Amino acid sequence: MGMLEAMALEHGVGLDELWTWPVDRLQQELAWPESLLKQVDRFRRRRGVAPDLSVPGNAILPGDQGWPAFLSALQRPPLALFHQGRPEPLALIAQQRCVAVVGTRSASPHGLRAAAELSRSLVQAGWPVLSGLAEGIDAAAHRACLDAGGCPIAVLGTSLDRVYPSHHNRLQASIGERGLLLSEQPQAAPVRRGHFAARNRLLVALSSAVVVVECPERSGALITARCAAEQQCPVWAVPGDAGRWSVRGSNALLLGKAAPLLSPQQLIDHLGAGPLPAPSAVMSDRPAVSRCDQMLLEAMGHGASLEELSRVLNRPAASLAKNLLALELEGRVLCESGLRWRPILG
Repeated sequence: MGMLEAMALEHGVGLDELWTWPVDRLQQELAWPESLLKQVDRFRRRRGVAPDLSVPGNAILPGDQGWPAFLSALQRPPLALFHQGRPEPLALIAQQRCVAVVGTRSASPHGLRAAAELSRSLVQAGWPVLSGLAEGIDAAAHRACLDAGGCPIAVLGTSLDRVYPSHHNRLQASIGERGLLLSEQPQAAPVRRGHFAARNRLLVALSSAVVVVECPERSGALITARCAAEQQCPVWAVPGDAGRWSVRGSNALLLGKAAPLLSPQQLIDHLGAGPLPAPSAVMSDRPAVSRCDQMLLEAMGHGASLEELSRVLNRPAASLAKNLLALELEGRVLCESGLRWRPILG
């Protein structure tokens, strides 16, 4: 039962009457921070004087059994947490028993490989892998977790009924079936840039540790690292090539803000065994790659156009285009700006 419902029962009033109480009276009755009360007041003004106060079945509210208590200690606590997926991971996030793996959307092949290797190692050690379902490092960590038979947890910057980016439709569905999807945004909430930055504080609050695999100097992953420092959550960073722009932010964290992660085993030795048993068999929702498609993936290198692939493989562009579309739907390749294709590692 939500805290508001419990308070309504305690005072012998209905939720409709409780809705009309002024902020100063709510403040007297609830031990909520002022920032949360301001959010409630803005929400009430937006919903009007007679809103539908029914609570969706997939919502966890402050005061409910299973509500992660440390979320209420945030400077801006979420009003609710909406979920989709298996019930077991809900208990794990309430105990901060997962590891966040984050980084840039524009990741290098090295960064993608590092994220995938880390995710697979965490799965084998029994740790759920949490990330933000963004392009690049997040997606590589999620896919590797799924392929290794682990428990992926994704905190979305959108409501659960939306998919962003749109080509993550299959990936998001797989996480919702075999792991857990979380969002503080109610159904049909508009997509706003600020929501993606705001979800980073939730990534940290639900985790035992945060690993920044790769990110430039301006990155949401650095917001996550800053939230981790504020919440006293351990931060690790994977060292990268100092000459590469995409690692300048993560390398800078090594100057006293994060511990260097030289191998996945180093993190596992620090954390100990995770709360889940190691998977006995690898489960993958992606079909095996044919020899033809493997040659196509190898020919891409770090990125190639359709014309370049046609020339290197000596195959008609029309035939290659069909293969590329199938690989994109499987989540194995990505079409970037300039119509250049690159493999998604992990």
